[in-house]
Amino acid sequence: MPDMADAQDPSKALSALGRYAGPATLILSSLAGGEKHGYALTRDVETFAGVRLAPGTLYEALGRLEAQGLIEAMPPQDRRRPYRLTAVGAAVLGEHLADQRRVVEVGLERLSGSGVIA
Repeated sequence: MPDMADAQDPSKALSALGRYAGPATLILSSLAGGEKHGYALTRDVETFAGVRLAPGTLYEALGRLEAQGLIEAMPPQDRRRPYRLTAVGAAVLGEHLADQRRVVEVGLERLSGSGVIA
């Protein structure tokens, strides 16, 4: 499991999640819009990304994100436990999305230069 030191370094935090980096990005992006419980997270991710997170994937990723200090569980509300993004989580997400933006821009630029897309 990733250690807390990785959560303090935005360049390492999501990469330390390995195969959970994709779900982690989706969850952090959802929580950037405000606190949500598991079902609300699943619905939000489906809405903005077209991806359905299976319950096992969702709760495994939530556990890892909480262990890294990127999110925190709030007191239960009507048998549901909402989560919210921490300041460290917001910094990690911002850095990760900026890195991904660079990848997207390079990929699109190279595709347009190849004549594959306009």
